[in-house]
Amino acid sequence: MNEPSPCCSPGRPADGPAEIRPPAHAVARPRSTRGQVRIPAGDFAMGDPFDEGYAGDGETPVHRVRLESFWMDATTVTNAAFAAFCKDTGHVTEAEELGVSAVFHLAFRGERSDVLQQVAEAPWWLAVKGASWRQPGGPGSSIQDRQNHPVVHVTWNDASAYAAWAGKRLPTEAEWEYAARGGLDGARFAWGDELTPRGRWQCNIWQGDFPRSNTEDDGHLATAPVKTYRPNGHGLWQMAGNVWEWCADWFDPGYYEVSPAVDPRGPDTGAARVMRGGSYLCHDSYCHRYRVSARSSNTPDSASGNMGFRCANDDA
Repeated sequence: MNEPSPCCSPGRPADGPAEIRPPAHAVARPRSTRGQVRIPAGDFAMGDPFDEGYAGDGETPVHRVRLESFWMDATTVTNAAFAAFCKDTGHVTEAEELGVSAVFHLAFRGERSDVLQQVAEAPWWLAVKGASWRQPGGPGSSIQDRQNHPVVHVTWNDASAYAAWAGKRLPTEAEWEYAARGGLDGARFAWGDELTPRGRWQCNIWQGDFPRSNTEDDGHLATAPVKTYRPNGHGLWQMAGNVWEWCADWFDPGYYEVSPAVDPRGPDTGAARVMRGGSYLCHDSYCHRYRVSARSSNTPDSASGNMGFRCANDDA
């Protein structure tokens, strides 16, 4: 499949202070499975059996993977949960430190002067002064009426800090795909092979003419509440669309060629971290990454209005 435009999630904006203070990492709490679902041990075919992925993403070869049981958050981390973390620890996100983050142009709320620049390769992304998890659309927005929406504008570093505070960790990429499949080994999506069974939307993605107009057939322009649509076979909500989800692994498009068959944890080093699940901006005309096997990546200090996360845990 042809490579997509850089629409999924832009990297860290160039504007802003040249250096930022690294985020303070919370002291790890005792292990907690609050809000999590136990995922049973098993094996599955990891990767894209339909040859629908992008070559640069490395969704092949399809390979069998065996995992021990583990726990996974039933939903992505919400604004309410992230607010509790920040209140308890004083954590300041990297987007807040930088003073700017990426906002999709139709979701922008603020003054013209708040837009520092457009992303050259993807002008639908705006570098917005003051955009952060507290103001996801820019200075003219808030999370007051979005407490049960996924937190966004969080970097991999921010997500890791939250996970430690919550007594959890980020999922490995293999854990994420296995959990997302919900027992449907080899399926295209988390609910089966058809995008809209019986004409019903199963996830929050783009409908219409990207990036100019969204018909909102699924009910949403940007993020949706975390318990929208139906959960998958493991009881996990929205494992496709809505927001990209950070995984623990470093990203390498060639990793599947050498990946171990039992509990793979990604390369030892890298420049970018894996993201899974797609977001509300995905559309099959340019970014078909809401498929359950789809992969993407970004640098661990990048944030945008469509990047969030959920946590996992070992099965003690």
